[in-house]
Amino acid sequence: MKLPVKIRYTALLVSAVFTTAGGAFMYFLTDISWALLLLWVVIFFTAGYFTVHGITDYFIKYHISIVSGMLKKLKNENFSFEGEPDGPLPGPYLKEINRDLKMFTEQKQKEIEELKKAVAYRREFLADISHELKTPIFAAQGFVHTLLDGAIKDKNVRNKFLKKAARSLDGLDRLVQDLLTISKMETGEMKMEFEHFNIYDLIEEAFEQFEGKAEKRDMKLMFEEGCDKDLYVYADSQKIYQVVTNLISNAISYKKEGEGLLKVNIIRSGDKVEISFKDFGVGISGKDMKRIFERFYRVDKSRSKESGGSGLGLSIVKHILEAHHTPIRVKSKLGKYTNFFFRLPLGEKS
Repeated sequence: MKLPVKIRYTALLVSAVFTTAGGAFMYFLTDISWALLLLWVVIFFTAGYFTVHGITDYFIKYHISIVSGMLKKLKNENFSFEGEPDGPLPGPYLKEINRDLKMFTEQKQKEIEELKKAVAYRREFLADISHELKTPIFAAQGFVHTLLDGAIKDKNVRNKFLKKAARSLDGLDRLVQDLLTISKMETGEMKMEFEHFNIYDLIEEAFEQFEGKAEKRDMKLMFEEGCDKDLYVYADSQKIYQVVTNLISNAISYKKEGEGLLKVNIIRSGDKVEISFKDFGVGISGKDMKRIFERFYRVDKSRSKESGGSGLGLSIVKHILEAHHTPIRVKSKLGKYTNFFFRLPLGEKS
């Protein structure tokens, strides 16, 4: 790399200035002959020029080579800084270039990592949704084709298969509706309608909805003793009802063998109301705990398949509560219990 002409001129100028100053000092303050003075000027000028030229050349080549290397890495989509010097480049302009390049590469590295995660998530999501859609579609298709092949003539078989096909299509409809719900929440299209309502009454209504299913599964749904029955919250009642039903359904789906139990507690905590759902079921392992709010993730796929779950319930719960600016928390001990709880703003009695 050749130095620019202006930099060489600068080296000449700096050398000339120092040589002139040194020559004047030697001429006026020392007894020196003209021949020695001329020799001294030539030597000093030459040494000064090559010194300034060499230092400048090293400075520019070394530090610009660092920038050039970083740019080559950017070109090759290599955003690591391995082997690069940690110290800042001298000079305000090179420091600024170095800082900006590092900020740029770090930002791009984060973007690439996020894109890789998004690609992996999309691939996993497509595989999951394909599996979830395939199951009810193939089931309904099988029942319908069986009827078309002649079973429709038998009234008992016809009614039985039509009911099974309808059940599969109902499950497909629930899956699609759940996907639409999550999609609307993620894109901000879901409108929230906040109001004041009694949270105890809402959960009691949900208990009544699941009474038949809980009885079939030998599951008791109850409130904690001393639970406050007169607490109002300020939230979207329909969305919170969806949260409650999903948590109850989840508790029923993952109950232990034998009699199961779900206890709900409602307590006031300052200007908030804490709602807790504690079931004494199979519990959740530490490995599963990190993923239970992901779409289609199931702790035990065989159990949820039997109960007809879509694998979207807890993901919907998370999104709804996030829209209420409150997190869903969970504590669990494998084989002992699982406790979901969240808080809502205290409401006013109507």
